[in-house]
Amino acid sequence: MRAQSSEALAPAVEVPPRQVAAAISAAVFGWSLDLFDLFIILYVAPTIAPLFFSTKSPTLSLASVYGAFAVTLLMRPVGSALFGAYADKHGRKRAMVIAVFSVGVATALMGAIPTIGQIGVAAPIIFLILRLVQGTFVGGVIASTHTIGTETVAPRWRGLLSGFIGAGGAGLGGLMASGVFYFVSSIFAGPSFAVWGWRVMFFSGILSSILGIFIFRSLEESPLWTRLKQEGVRVEKAPVRALMSPQYRWTVVANLAIVIGGATQYYLTSGYLPTFLAVINHLPKPAIGSVLVLSNLLIVITAPLVGHLSELIGRKSLFLAMGVLNLILLPFLYVTLSGLGANRVGEVTWLVLAITTLGNASFTPVLVFLNERFPTSIRATGTAVCWNVGFAIGGVTPTFVTGLAQGLAGIPHSLLLILVGAIIVYLVGGLIVPETRGRFE
Repeated sequence: MRAQSSEALAPAVEVPPRQVAAAISAAVFGWSLDLFDLFIILYVAPTIAPLFFSTKSPTLSLASVYGAFAVTLLMRPVGSALFGAYADKHGRKRAMVIAVFSVGVATALMGAIPTIGQIGVAAPIIFLILRLVQGTFVGGVIASTHTIGTETVAPRWRGLLSGFIGAGGAGLGGLMASGVFYFVSSIFAGPSFAVWGWRVMFFSGILSSILGIFIFRSLEESPLWTRLKQEGVRVEKAPVRALMSPQYRWTVVANLAIVIGGATQYYLTSGYLPTFLAVINHLPKPAIGSVLVLSNLLIVITAPLVGHLSELIGRKSLFLAMGVLNLILLPFLYVTLSGLGANRVGEVTWLVLAITTLGNASFTPVLVFLNERFPTSIRATGTAVCWNVGFAIGGVTPTFVTGLAQGLAGIPHSLLLILVGAIIVYLVGGLIVPETRGRFE
């Protein structure tokens, strides 16, 4: 399924340790800061549902909030096309600085929107517009963070870095969001969270813009992209069109099976658990925050290790192994979790740790796998488009889970139905893609 059957592997590029450290920091923190912004809505979804999407049905209100989250994800492919082309033509660094800063600003503005009770239908419209803007810039972040790190480190560490950026960065972003949620919900306890707490959550997004400026100050351009320019290699004028050409068309299709399956596993574990713990297990907000802080800490540790495992056994083998493991374990763990109440926080915590670890492990090598599927001249575009389209499709699944449930009590059943289907798609992808480990043009 790879577009080129033989590859001329590019010789190693000598990169100073300081440049490597700066690239790793920028890639990991750039992605985690943007996911922090993106995750905030998942933590406040039950609270803002009646404030922006008031209906007589709590399930429909909640589904509407997840629909707003899905809208952001659906705009990410647009951002990946725009910023991916920009990153392939003008460099990864410039694309990253613009996109990361803009995401934080868009997030902070959401905290200033009046509610539907104050300005009527204009409230959800303005909210959705800002989500569209945010999604476009998040798509742009991926074009740079998901390439500059792996293009800078030594080949033997690419699997480790893939886990560190993709799932570890997600865990770090989730950890920051969990920490802010715990802190804010403790200060604005009870009814006051629905007045000011959720606004403060969104306002905290401006911190990612400020931190991004400091992190990117020492960042240098990708050595592989720089060498491409120095050697005068022709850069595609329309990278997205190149992806749709016969040379790469089936590469993209096969990639999407992996990304959609992995993304859905992620969104129906880490992404959906804040709501699941609130409406099914009935945990109070501070308890949810503390449980999710622990789970995200564990992800930050385990994701790079799983990514490095793909360097030892191969990307394809890891996809297949995780698919089989998750097909067996995740349904069992979720069924067990759904039967626990707020008085069994200890057991809930252990189950959440297991569920989030498995859900994140499924996509830890995806980042470097996508990098290995495209040459440097279109790598930012190819990686970003495949990642964003796959995660956009995976990201709408929480909306379907909530919308298809016959009331809140039906959520576990609809969740498992969609989750199992996604794992099967993921396994099919693992079977049809080639082994890519060590291939980097």
